[in-house]
Amino acid sequence: MKLRIGLIALLLVTLVSAPLWAADTRQSLAQESTLEQIVTKNRIRVGFSTFVPWAMKDKTGGYVGYEIDVAKRLAEDMGVEIDFVPTKWSGIIPALLTGKFDIIIGGMGITPERNLKVNFSEPYEFSGMSLVANSKLAGGRAGLEAFNDPGLTVVARIGTTAAAAAKKYLPKAQIRLFDDEGQALQEVLNNRAAAMVSSQPFPEFQTLKYSDKLFLPLAGKTFTKEPIGFAVRKGDPDFLNYLNNWIRVRNADGWLQERYDYWFTTQDWKGLVE
Repeated sequence: MKLRIGLIALLLVTLVSAPLWAADTRQSLAQESTLEQIVTKNRIRVGFSTFVPWAMKDKTGGYVGYEIDVAKRLAEDMGVEIDFVPTKWSGIIPALLTGKFDIIIGGMGITPERNLKVNFSEPYEFSGMSLVANSKLAGGRAGLEAFNDPGLTVVARIGTTAAAAAKKYLPKAQIRLFDDEGQALQEVLNNRAAAMVSSQPFPEFQTLKYSDKLFLPLAGKTFTKEPIGFAVRKGDPDFLNYLNNWIRVRNADGWLQERYDYWFTTQDWKGLVE
């Protein structure tokens, strides 16, 4: 009889304390959230790397581009100041994980491999890979398969989905990787590489700029489609919830599309960076 009463008492204590424990846990998670820290400090730190036209250095030494607009609008809607932290692409995820910034807003493609290390928001944009080629070394070649040739050197930026796409779709070509898009492009311009794999509209813009040296073997089309999302540290549902809802709101009111159209379908911004 005493054992039964003891078990009943233990059950009652558990039933009463469980909701309190759950509430304490939820409150603790909310307080530890990056979102709460950003609001408390009145500052969001954004990690990014330069990609045309996602983020580019302007004439004044600052940065402009689609991702820069997105980051600024996110900070504005949160009511906080913003710090941009330019970071080499090959080390950008480790830098996020060690707390050098709060979020990656840098045209990062959502991949299963990356998702093992970070959490991604819903996609706020999509990207795709294309080719820009050297007219002297690859003139007359058309289509992706024409560049899957052991006699050709193809370049891309290290640590990017462009590098992964080059290895996957052009396995016979000689693939060389560089830390910076500009370095990779110079290899093509200087006749040391036949082509470069990069996300649109970079190939198209470079062909317009260097029409005497470059051409588009895929006629401006892409051969992949990749979702782009914000990357944050794992274990932070509150921050991820805010970001996903922010994307829904800015998609619904057309703001994301308007900024995308400006940076990706026009060159009205060229005067800012040249």
